[in-house]
Amino acid sequence: MEQETLPKDQTTLHSIDTTHDFTAFVQKTPDGHYEAVLRIEGIRCAGCIATVEKALYAFSDVTHARVNMSLGQLSVHYKGHKNLINELAENLSQLGYHVASIDKNTTTEQDTAKMLLICIAVSGFAAGNLMMISVGLWSTTSEIMGMATQKFLHMASLLIALPAIIYAGRPFFYSALGALRHGHTNMDVPISLAVILASTISVMETIRGGEYIYFDSAVMLVFFLLIGRYLDAKAKGKAKSSAQDLLKLLHSSATILENGNTRSIPLRDIREGMTVLVAVGQTIPADGVVSNGSSECDMSLITGETLPQTVHPGDTVFAGTVNQSAPLTITVSKASKDSLLSDIIKLMEKAGQTDSTFVRIADKAAKLYTPVVHSVGLITFLLWWLVLGHDWQPSLLIAITVLIITCPCALGLAVPVVQVLASSRLMKQGILLKSGDALEKLTNIDTIIFDKTGTLTLGKPSLDSSISQNKHFQIAASLASYSIHPLSKAIVAAYKGTILPASNIKEYPGKGIQGTIAGQHVKLGSRQWCGDDTAPTNHEQLEMWFKLEDMPPVMLSFTDALRPGAKEVVASFEKHNILSHLLSGDRPEAVQYVANTVGITHYHASYSPVQKCDYISKIQQQGHHVLMVGDGLNDAPSLATANVSMSPSSAVDISINTADIVFQQPDLRAVSEVWHVALQTQKLVKQNFLLAIIYNLFAIPLAVMGYVTPMIAAIAMSASSLVVIGNSFRLRLPNKKAE
Repeated sequence: MEQETLPKDQTTLHSIDTTHDFTAFVQKTPDGHYEAVLRIEGIRCAGCIATVEKALYAFSDVTHARVNMSLGQLSVHYKGHKNLINELAENLSQLGYHVASIDKNTTTEQDTAKMLLICIAVSGFAAGNLMMISVGLWSTTSEIMGMATQKFLHMASLLIALPAIIYAGRPFFYSALGALRHGHTNMDVPISLAVILASTISVMETIRGGEYIYFDSAVMLVFFLLIGRYLDAKAKGKAKSSAQDLLKLLHSSATILENGNTRSIPLRDIREGMTVLVAVGQTIPADGVVSNGSSECDMSLITGETLPQTVHPGDTVFAGTVNQSAPLTITVSKASKDSLLSDIIKLMEKAGQTDSTFVRIADKAAKLYTPVVHSVGLITFLLWWLVLGHDWQPSLLIAITVLIITCPCALGLAVPVVQVLASSRLMKQGILLKSGDALEKLTNIDTIIFDKTGTLTLGKPSLDSSISQNKHFQIAASLASYSIHPLSKAIVAAYKGTILPASNIKEYPGKGIQGTIAGQHVKLGSRQWCGDDTAPTNHEQLEMWFKLEDMPPVMLSFTDALRPGAKEVVASFEKHNILSHLLSGDRPEAVQYVANTVGITHYHASYSPVQKCDYISKIQQQGHHVLMVGDGLNDAPSLATANVSMSPSSAVDISINTADIVFQQPDLRAVSEVWHVALQTQKLVKQNFLLAIIYNLFAIPLAVMGYVTPMIAAIAMSASSLVVIGNSFRLRLPNKKAE
């Protein structure tokens, strides 16, 4: 067993709570390092993201760290010792951020939402009563009302407001206290400071009989901030619902059959070779092969198709699909952690951990937040008090307003919400993003390189000869059933009748197969072996010859059918001045035929993997941005060379691993769909940044000049976040411009 050594690091490591061991959620990467995706709580703004990532990068063994604010997840890639994940989690705990496994989030979120609703009710009830009292105080003077009555109403306001603020302000106070205790700040620090200062001034003025009493403003401030936080949490919850639904599937249980007995086990304990029982309505827990039973399965989660798919013994089924009609017995072919569902979740999580241009901009802005906002607040107070000569109480209230209105929530949400919605929308259509910046790269493409076999075509030859109407088709299909040659399989697939028994079967490599069926000698193979050399040759199609006894040989022709939507995709990109190229290692006649059929004018045949890479590099040197769409082993280098790449899920593993985007549907229109979504995503991200910038350009000067009250500032701050989230949700609407 390999011995691992603990990393030596300059960072002071804290003791580890052994009850929180996260090593079970760590996976080894191909480069021999480790990666983990965990739940992180306490992230309030982009400033929190910067704090967490900075703390993680302080460990020399951490090679990559990224916080997804929308999903509330932390992705870490590190080298050295596997147990380092526990030290990282403990270090973040010391900073006031709680780390947990991703299956522990549902209860916490429900409890948080419940607490926020109770706090909203308490602050709303107090605000309503304070407003009734304030009407009397605002509508008359102390001379008319009487000093005693005015003081009584102020004292009543104090007795209503203080308990409400102390109770309802807990979400902000606890968060701010935790941040300050660990030597950093977050957006709740200025909010808490504003509420406490407004309340303190009001208490002091009430005791001394002063006029600067803001209990109604302080309570209304808490009330509107809580509403904003609750709506913000609900909106972000909707944005990540697809990912959460998938995660829940990985943390349920399954019923296995063992030595004639059944028992329930967690999904994480499922191993290859186990027998699983799946009742009607249950979710298939792992990838496997149906060993008993026939049913219909809802495959929409995997393929994006709405119609159920019929499965019989011997058919492959996937984790995450739903059994709809009859009980099934399944033999597991892959452990839960290696299933297709697990791979989809990993891709979604990876897509959310992006380092795109706009994310880097938001990160830089977040680092400036704390010093800038507190400096502006202090300068505003000193300006109004010392320079303009106002009393310190109203000057401090204006500074409080500045602290509230300058929250960077909108900026922090500008990118991640759109990315989560984009990946969720595409996933429902069977399109998986493997990197978050793939959409950003797609918006810059002006050239597309297509492979032929398996990309523009389905990669599966189909029989299109008139032999299917021949009375001897049954004999040809019966002989073909004894061969594993792709063309033989195509013959069997085209025949729907009964297969006849055969004898004396013998296969000759490179020639064909022969045997005796119904007392007749039958041959199936190449033109030279059993065909007619004088017959015309169609170089655009594949052929196989069938020979029965003394009868003339019959040619069987095959075509590799185009993927649905291939012509439409090429035409659509042409309309947008994006030029399509076809590079293939196939015969020139076959490549020319496919190119002419789909409408591609730039095509090259008999290209090796090196030639494909050189071709792409040459185009890139001319200033073009290339999208490569391919599926074969020979396409993997080209996929890596291109600016951005896509592969169908039918591709070989190395191509899928190399590609930035994987589409599972047979329709090639997935390529144009993801391109349209990329354009829409980029547009919405830019709009969100613009909205956040406009908000700050208008709101901060108005607050500094004293034209905004704390209550209006709270409404404006919450509204800015909700506007950004609402704008992001436009991504769920169908794209009318998509073709």
